[in-house]
Amino acid sequence: MNSSVRRQRKKKFKNLLLLLIAVLLAAPLGLFYSFGKLIQPVDAYSNSTITVEIPSGTSTARIAKLLKENNLIKNDLAFRILSRLSKSDGKMQAGKYALRNDMDAKAIIQALVEGDVTHDTVKFTIPEGFEFVQIVNRLESNGLIDRDKFLQLANYGDFNYKFLENIPKGENRLEGFLFPDTYQVARDATEEEILKKMLDRFNQVFQESYYQRAQEMGLSINEVITLASIIEREAKLDKERPLVSSVFHNRIKQNMLLQSCATVQYILGERKENLTLKDIEIDSPYNTYKYQGLPPKPIASPGKPSIEAALYPETTEYLYFVVSKNGEHTFSKTYKEHLKAKNGN
Repeated sequence: MNSSVRRQRKKKFKNLLLLLIAVLLAAPLGLFYSFGKLIQPVDAYSNSTITVEIPSGTSTARIAKLLKENNLIKNDLAFRILSRLSKSDGKMQAGKYALRNDMDAKAIIQALVEGDVTHDTVKFTIPEGFEFVQIVNRLESNGLIDRDKFLQLANYGDFNYKFLENIPKGENRLEGFLFPDTYQVARDATEEEILKKMLDRFNQVFQESYYQRAQEMGLSINEVITLASIIEREAKLDKERPLVSSVFHNRIKQNMLLQSCATVQYILGERKENLTLKDIEIDSPYNTYKYQGLPPKPIASPGKPSIEAALYPETTEYLYFVVSKNGEHTFSKTYKEHLKAKNGN
């Protein structure tokens, strides 16, 4: 083989190699370009409005299919990918939406996440630490529910959530699991839709890592939320919640009574500032001055900081705390220190 032939072959190989590199480089760019086109508006020059209803509990895949059926997105798979990339998967809210096909997929996702419904809607807020009965009272006073229907469904309805798997049906069954937040619902929303919206929110907040952590601690989900609800009612400041949690964890380890005023207030049905001797002698499994360990169920709806405090308490030797006039707590290791702090207040 002469040198001329070898040079020609080398040149051919080099050209093929360059072509292969160009194809490999162009492929991701091509995919990116194709994806970009698929999430663009269906019709950028149209301003027609299409009303779409997203039922409560609808998956992202089903939402994408509904939007595609209504000619609001070009491709349902691209919409699902974008919802994952934008961390919006599972955060899109139920309701009736007035959407336009000149909106791109990103704008539609944002509208669904923000709950930007144009249907006749009403907002309601459930504060952290609200008891189930308080939630019912607020919803009823806002004209959103039929009290009897709501109670029947809450106590005996079928709900497919991991955190409710071992919670038996019965009175106050959902105590602690209706997540405290601000909600927007259709004015004609059913009792079931309202309950599912609140349970869906709990499901979003209670991450998979929380289940794993609870298992590591040897606690059931009911026990975690029960402890979190007590922390919620005892601590006003988020920074103190892990410390309050440490006190209760330490007391449980030492077989001490929890002695939480909040659990007795739950029995009484009122938040008395000072409990009497008669109050703390009430014979109830919720009376932590009388019975060791946690009460049988949560006593209120805890927020995320209290749930995390229950799962991740501060490492301390504290066994006591007392609240001061400004709402902060003084923590003590011994009863002698506690009495001193108490008298100082």
